[in-house]
Amino acid sequence: MILGIPLRDDFDGFALRVLAKSTKDAAQARRLLALAEIYDGHSRSDAARIGGVTLQIVRDWVVRFNASGPSGLINGKAPGNQGKLSDVHRQALAKIVESGPIQRCMALFAGGARILFNGFSSSTGYPSMKRLLAAN
Repeated sequence: MILGIPLRDDFDGFALRVLAKSTKDAAQARRLLALAEIYDGHSRSDAARIGGVTLQIVRDWVVRFNASGPSGLINGKAPGNQGKLSDVHRQALAKIVESGPIQRCMALFAGGARILFNGFSSSTGYPSMKRLLAAN
């Protein structure tokens, strides 16, 4: 019989159940309860059944738990799309916005946004609004 990756020895099944009860994250609670089953001497197949996942995913949970403890079982935020503006352009835009309202921009938002963006693009060399909108 091949033994799986051992769980860290600073926790036990009872401690994981207490953590699962106190967490607000349902996915983390499900993972903690599945790992508590392993601590109590049950098979990883039983843990996979409790967690509603495959054995490979239980193995991944064990690796994450061993590396980071209970916080390793929380889903991380996805990185998202890359921003269109570089840091230099973002800082230049923030400087324009923080300098205060432009009276012409207050009259008509669409026209004001165009004026604001054209002022930004002329001062930073960023492409014109038509080119930026065409890229989307």
